[in-house]
Amino acid sequence: MAYIVFVNPDQVAAGGAGGWLAGEGADAAVLGQIWNSVFIGSILGAVVGTLLMAFLAKLPFAQACGMGLNSFFCTCFVSGAYFSNTDLITGYHSGLVIIFISGLVFLLLSATGLRSYIAKAMPDCLKKAIPAGIGLFIALIGFKNAGIIQDNPYTFVQFVDINGARLSGDWSPVIPAVVALLGLIIIGVFEKLRVKGSVILGILATTVLYYLFMWELPTFSLSAIGQSFSDFGKVGVVGLFDPAAWSAAFNGAHIGGVFNAVMLVITFCLVDMFDTLGTLYGTAAQADMLDENGDPVRVEKAMLCDSVATVSGSVFGTSTVTTFVESSSGVAAGGRTGLTSLVTALCFAICLFFSPLASIIPSAATAPALIYVGVLMVKNFAKVDMDDMLSAIPAFLTLIMMPLTYSIANGIGIGAIAYTLISLFTGKYTKKNIVVTVIAALFIVKFIFVTM
Repeated sequence: MAYIVFVNPDQVAAGGAGGWLAGEGADAAVLGQIWNSVFIGSILGAVVGTLLMAFLAKLPFAQACGMGLNSFFCTCFVSGAYFSNTDLITGYHSGLVIIFISGLVFLLLSATGLRSYIAKAMPDCLKKAIPAGIGLFIALIGFKNAGIIQDNPYTFVQFVDINGARLSGDWSPVIPAVVALLGLIIIGVFEKLRVKGSVILGILATTVLYYLFMWELPTFSLSAIGQSFSDFGKVGVVGLFDPAAWSAAFNGAHIGGVFNAVMLVITFCLVDMFDTLGTLYGTAAQADMLDENGDPVRVEKAMLCDSVATVSGSVFGTSTVTTFVESSSGVAAGGRTGLTSLVTALCFAICLFFSPLASIIPSAATAPALIYVGVLMVKNFAKVDMDDMLSAIPAFLTLIMMPLTYSIANGIGIGAIAYTLISLFTGKYTKKNIVVTVIAALFIVKFIFVTM
């Protein structure tokens, strides 16, 4: 899981001071402050969430900022703020408010048992398509960040123009793309050979290749540790207590009004819900920790830990904290109790002092990790019944609309609408479909009245 220490601040802060949003003209210094804040906040969120799993649920599951949700956070609140002429810090803080509210809703649903009811009421095809769609969304961001996929006015997108670099003699624009592709191959080779820590080793190997190909030396200062904590205190941990953030969360130009804020809360809740449930069931099955009903032992406590971790993460200044599928590696190594989670939390705590190392990791080195996580998540789609159009069409729309509309929310909404209409007109509609119908109705209103 250590790769999240490098990847999460890159995703939330659009690469930070040297990232793509700074290249678009955003204030690099401010993005650097957000990056530092999220770096510390991500680790603290992981420590708190994983310690809860250790002592409250007493399960070998670890938590950290969820992939996909961190990218969605950036799209809505950081890059969204910049492109709507909203102050970047205010945009970032408004996102923390939305995460905080979604965490409280999550906490309420978990405490009352409604969370399990909603999850079970959602169509199975959408449960499988949502993580797969998020996988494509994450992979697209990885391809874009590394420059592997570029804009083209005629074909919409294109592969990196290696021939153009050859003709011009300037290879610097294509080096990140080539290095990222090599990094993905490196991770794939490590995985095939069952090398432990394949993703983090791939990131480090790709970083070395990047500096070799660019023929430059990385520079860093130990003062970066102090600067990270300083920015965390000035920008990160204070965000939720900024009155302007609460106003922007519901009235900001980058949000689009109260209704859209509500839809964002619902979206973050839905994605976190299915991500957590899928991870808990899959990992518990691997650990042989299912009860007589086929449910993970102490599942309600695990969900409670997940909810509290999300609330804590928003206080620390980071995106949604959720249970990680990489917990299965701890289970595979023999972990069966909260001791596994305790050790993982302590390892995360040590990472608080790794900011100088994190600062020299280029986006070309984290992109392969994003693409690889996408590979892992897309496999969920193989479980969809593609012979039944009631499953196939909603699942496909959910899968494809997330990357094509650059929005996890849109994918969920369009899939829910398709499922409701097909089930209604084919006589397959049941009481169980009321939940998905409500979600579909909300998204129909959103698409009509809100542009996002």
